[in-house]
Amino acid sequence: MAYNQYNYGQQQQQYGQQQQPYGQQQGFNQQYPPQQAAPPPPPAAPAQTPEATLRHWFNLVDSDHSGQLSTEELQKALINGDWSPFNLETVRLMMNMFDADNSGLITFPEFAGLWKYIEDWRTCFQAFDKDKSGFIDFNELKTAMQSFGYNLSDPFLRLIIKKYDKRGKNASGTGDVSFDNFVQIAVTVKSLTDSFQRIDTDRRGFATISYEQFLQLVVSNR
Repeated sequence: MAYNQYNYGQQQQQYGQQQQPYGQQQGFNQQYPPQQAAPPPPPAAPAQTPEATLRHWFNLVDSDHSGQLSTEELQKALINGDWSPFNLETVRLMMNMFDADNSGLITFPEFAGLWKYIEDWRTCFQAFDKDKSGFIDFNELKTAMQSFGYNLSDPFLRLIIKKYDKRGKNASGTGDVSFDNFVQIAVTVKSLTDSFQRIDTDRRGFATISYEQFLQLVVSNR
């Protein structure tokens, strides 16, 4: 198993594309006296900034208007390419990563950081989704893991596919992985690798751990 650290999502995307002004000048068919000038057209609406677009989305899913998002509200904000919501396990993973004050809620600044992280991952996902299906298959997942520095065996990759394929769940492990599950796979593998690295101090790829060390490794990565 490789131990290199990687910045998974390096390409950045804007949170929202600037919208074109939707107040267009219109012609008037009314007749005005010769001495009276036609009134000026209404001013065009200003284009929204990415931050304003993101704030609008935050407010939409903040159903109780508390200024913070619960796990359930955050799930409504995070969607896959097929418009299905993120699975709750991935949402909780995101919550734990970006809930800086451990309040169990996400404020707007925390949400902005989380959104950028997700968009970076979306760029990464699209790069590995070679057939543009909106899902990652076995070969695409293998390529992704190798590019991240993880030399994982085919049987283990099939086990991952079997666990995270929300559509097929077939025994052969030849199904597909959605965007939210792809993020969860990559973050989980990295987290577990980092934990193993702390035990495998001589970098042999093998380690002897006690029963309690094993429990600590599992609990710390829940």
